[in-house]
Amino acid sequence: MTILIVDDSPDQHTLLRSILGKAGHTDILSADSAKSASSLLNLNGQEPTKQVDLILMDVLMPEQDGVETCRQIKNCAHLRDVPVIMVTAKNDLSNLQAAFAAGANDYINKPVQGVELLARVSSALALKQETDRRKAHEMDLQRSNEELQRALREVKVLRGLIPICASCKKIRNDSGFWQQLEEYLGEHSEAEFSHGLCQPCIKKLYPGVYRD
Repeated sequence: MTILIVDDSPDQHTLLRSILGKAGHTDILSADSAKSASSLLNLNGQEPTKQVDLILMDVLMPEQDGVETCRQIKNCAHLRDVPVIMVTAKNDLSNLQAAFAAGANDYINKPVQGVELLARVSSALALKQETDRRKAHEMDLQRSNEELQRALREVKVLRGLIPICASCKKIRNDSGFWQQLEEYLGEHSEAEFSHGLCQPCIKKLYPGVYRD
């Protein structure tokens, strides 16, 4: 799974990459500012070329801080389910309330401790995996439901009491009009008709033609 580190400090990037890499997290992207992160994540609303599963976001950055960047990320439909962990110095704790209000999922204090980082990263990635499984299951259910509804629309079944004339055999349809039997069945079933004459009708219509 892919982790994005957003931090303006090269030393912090090196530290986080080292801790994560030793734990087996090798698919890591880096951004040194909110602007770089916005470009990498395609915050204009389009799907990013590279899927990101977790973001480690520094709180204090020049030009635009991590709280506002987190808010923009969570406002994007394609990024809303990506966990964001804020990386903050202890004197930045006053910003945490705003960060959680912006949609952050967790935070880590600087200086970063390896055990704490890996525990929080593991928890966040497990949450992302479960969210992805749930969404995939919901999509499968939606596709199955659409296929079922499409199949039901194609199936025509006659049920209930159908008024039919005892003389001409026309059927009274739902609009109250009398309709030829074959027309009615053609509209309410998948049956197709091939016209011919039965023996009794041949005798009746052509008495000189048919002989017993």
